[in-house]
Amino acid sequence: MAAPAGNMRSLDRAFDVLTVLQSAKQPLRLSELARLADLHIATVQRILGVLLERGFAARSADGYTAGPAALAVAHAFMVTNPLSVLAQPILQQLAANTGFTASIYVRVEYSRVLIARVESDHPLSYVLPVGERLPLHLGGAGKTILAEMDAAQVADAVAGVAEIAHADGSVLTKADLRRQLEQIHRDGYAFSISERLFGIASVTAPVRAQDGTLAAVLGVTGPAESFDEDARSKLVAEVRRAAATLGARVPSAH
Repeated sequence: MAAPAGNMRSLDRAFDVLTVLQSAKQPLRLSELARLADLHIATVQRILGVLLERGFAARSADGYTAGPAALAVAHAFMVTNPLSVLAQPILQQLAANTGFTASIYVRVEYSRVLIARVESDHPLSYVLPVGERLPLHLGGAGKTILAEMDAAQVADAVAGVAEIAHADGSVLTKADLRRQLEQIHRDGYAFSISERLFGIASVTAPVRAQDGTLAAVLGVTGPAESFDEDARSKLVAEVRRAAATLGARVPSAH
């Protein structure tokens, strides 16, 4: 029997609040949380009561954060999800072969989430924790995901973005973005430089499950000065090979 529409709406609102908590970089006051979730304060307060009791939210003097139960769910994903388990040795080999940090992302709504990362002998100058949620319109991994989506979905993904400003100061129009996505789709890989972070470059490729659907995006990241034309062509080959190897082992979703 289908759940009543009111119950589903309550569940949807609870996930809206959870998503805000997961994306926050600092504790949020109740009024901030309500504004970001686009919900009435009284509604958010009721939802928080349940989330606090279940451990999915936590409260401090500074406000509300995601709770420890969210970490337990993430752990369950890491140890049981086939993609996460299968990716680890392939990422280790890719990092060893290239000398760059190897990462894998999956799509969550209109964002990408880092689910595994293996540092090379030359670690990056910044920390990107597993579980970090990032936009799709910045960086090769996000654009590789966007390149698999139809025009309406791409429009929705960048609907709230006035302009696509890169870390190097360049600005991409939405028309330019569409052309980039078409190129990425044709090439089967993406190259990114100084988009989300200045001086950082990446090569990424789609990981396709056995039924051909996009399962994830795999890639390597390192200092931009190391990604010259000769190195880039070798990295593209390594990344695409690793992505194909992983994809061949990922079971179909259906």
